[in-house]
Amino acid sequence: MGQLDGKVALITGGARGQGRAHAVALAVAGADIVVCDIAEQVASVPYPMSSESDLAETAKLVEETGRRCVALKADVRSQTEMNAVAQRAIDDFGHIDILLANAGIASNSSIAEMADELWHDMIDINLNGVFHTFRAVVPHMIERRWGRIVATASIVARMGVRNAGHYAAAKWGVLGLVKSLSLEVVDYGITVNAVLPGGVDTDMIQNPAMYRMMVPDKENPTKEDVMAMFAAGPPNSDLIAPAEVADAVLMLVSEQGRHFNGEALTISGGLSANTV
Repeated sequence: MGQLDGKVALITGGARGQGRAHAVALAVAGADIVVCDIAEQVASVPYPMSSESDLAETAKLVEETGRRCVALKADVRSQTEMNAVAQRAIDDFGHIDILLANAGIASNSSIAEMADELWHDMIDINLNGVFHTFRAVVPHMIERRWGRIVATASIVARMGVRNAGHYAAAKWGVLGLVKSLSLEVVDYGITVNAVLPGGVDTDMIQNPAMYRMMVPDKENPTKEDVMAMFAAGPPNSDLIAPAEVADAVLMLVSEQGRHFNGEALTISGGLSANTV
C-alpha cells in the first residue's frame, strides 16, 4: 500500500525538472497524475524551455510506476486553460486531491535596466500562474472538504537577490498567496504550503545565462566553473537534486504532513541562515 493510494495529483510545470520529479515521486507513492506544461518557448526566457516530447517523457515515467497519467499542454498565464486542465482531471479521475503549483521561469537583469517584457513575463508565470492554478482547483477541494496544496517558491522569497529582483518579487508574492489561502481554506480540511529550495539542479540553472550570473567575474563561465564554485563552499551547499525537493513535497501532501499549514519549508543548504 502506498501513502497516496487512491489520490489524484495535478502538477503544473511538469514536463521536466522539479515538476517531473514530483510527478514520479507521487506516482511511486500511489497517486494518479495529471501534469501540464506550456511546452514551448517564452521569448524573454534566456534558456531552452521544455517541449512536448519532454511532457510525453514525464507521462512515460509516471506510467512505468504503474499509475495513470494525463499529460496536457497548457499555459498557467491563462485562467481559461487552467480551468480546462482542472476540469479534465475531474472528468478523467473524478476528483483532485493534491495540487502542486510548480510552473516557473528564470531570467536575469538589474532592476534599472529591466525590460517591461522581462518583468511582465516573470510576474505572469511565476505569480499570476500560481493564482490561476489555485483558483482553478480550490473550489473543487472546498466542495470535497479536503485537499493538499503545495506551491514552489524559492529561498529568495525571504531575501533580495542581485540581477533577479523580478524573480524575488514573484516568489515573495507566492509566499503571501500561500499563507493567505491557508487561512481561507483551513476550515475545509485543506492545507496550503510552500517549498523554498535554494539552487536546484535543473535546466533552469544549468544554462549559460545562469552561469554568467553566478560567475560574473569570468567571461564565458561553464557548468564546470559553477560546480567548482559550489564544491568550494561549505558541506551540503551544492545544488539540490530535484528528487530531494520531491521528498519534501511528498511529506507535505501525505498523512504525516497534516499539521503543516501556511508553512514555508526551506531546503537551502544553509542559505536560510541569512534570512528572517
